[in-house]
Amino acid sequence: MAAMDASTHDAMAQDGRAPARVPTLPSRKLAVWLFLGSEIVFFSALIFTFIVIRLSAPLPPAEGAWPIPLEIQGSAALNVDATALDPEFVETIHLHTADASADPGDHHAYIVEPEAYAAEARSGTELIVPRVLNIPLTALNTFLLILSSVAVVLALDAVQKHNQKGLVRWLAVTGVIGATFLGIQAYEYTILIREGLWFGSIPEWLEAAGRTDLFGTTFYAMTGFHGAHVLVGVIMLLIVLVKASRGAYTAEQHMGVELFGLYWHFVDLVWIILFTVVYLI
Repeated sequence: MAAMDASTHDAMAQDGRAPARVPTLPSRKLAVWLFLGSEIVFFSALIFTFIVIRLSAPLPPAEGAWPIPLEIQGSAALNVDATALDPEFVETIHLHTADASADPGDHHAYIVEPEAYAAEARSGTELIVPRVLNIPLTALNTFLLILSSVAVVLALDAVQKHNQKGLVRWLAVTGVIGATFLGIQAYEYTILIREGLWFGSIPEWLEAAGRTDLFGTTFYAMTGFHGAHVLVGVIMLLIVLVKASRGAYTAEQHMGVELFGLYWHFVDLVWIILFTVVYLI
């Protein structure tokens, strides 16, 4: 059989015909694109599930209502004067006093119950809507992740221009930013857990206002899975960085850097969507 195949190949070559090529496995880049396609399906399912749950929740003041944007972002973050809010609207949320002497750890020390809102407002007490999520800190984290994508682009540009030092430098910058992102997210988690936000749990003042505890579950499901993807990306980056420092990539052969960049840009894009949907809307 082998002799027959060889003779057929030689005959085709003598006739000037190109021998038939045996189909090969998909390229590495195609494999990564297929993987990212599955990841798009995965995160789309998470995000659309979050949206459906949120839109299916009853409106305040009904029990099980979803936290309103003002509660998630807080009047301080939004620069909202709580005393100017419609009293009927305020009855569906909880206000806090901005009394600096109050113990921040004692929520009851500065919660203003809805029935006492009018009296507190008339007395000139500074009222705020407490925020569940730290928008400024997360916005900074989002900006850092966008900068890391820029660093990946610069790393790829450097290797294409035979700049090995630039390649290693920008990959290292990406790694530092990625690790910083994870550190800030871990810090945010510790604060939120201490304040009562966890799977099946929400802060006490939100629970008293009748908000659903599904908010905590969906929040950690989406941001946690994304954080895991960032962690995987940082591990991948360390491997690429070690290989780059050993001169494994050249202007002609740099597929590893390019494939890592595809994954990292995807993770960046997903976070921008999550930040918008979970934190801002």
